[in-house]
Amino acid sequence: MGKIMNREIFANLRAKLDKTQKALAELLGISLKAVQSYEQGWRSIPVHVERQLYFLIVNQRGDGQAKRKDCWTLKKCERKKECPAWEFQAGHLCWFLSSTRCECTADKNWKEKMTVCRNCTILTSLL
Repeated sequence: MGKIMNREIFANLRAKLDKTQKALAELLGISLKAVQSYEQGWRSIPVHVERQLYFLIVNQRGDGQAKRKDCWTLKKCERKKECPAWEFQAGHLCWFLSSTRCECTADKNWKEKMTVCRNCTILTSLL
């Protein structure tokens, strides 16, 4: 993983969800044309669509649930009590939440945060 979501990753995740292009468009709240454009490589995939797609994959029923590990445990976090991931007991969703305290992501915008999170073992271990 570790790189910006491209058309192959997008299409593979759609297949992993077992959704048609139309069904995925409805789930993501975007147009069918947008999904088709992402898969053809005609349009870049916005970071908010990328995050939603990861969220669906991570929360899909099945053995993915067994892979979930809390970020504060894996990273031996000393700032966990200041972090929304700890507050909401969502250590496997730290990449999805704003204002997390690890790796200096608290002051980053979504695009910058996802650049850090794409390379983080918390997210990559879930996919």
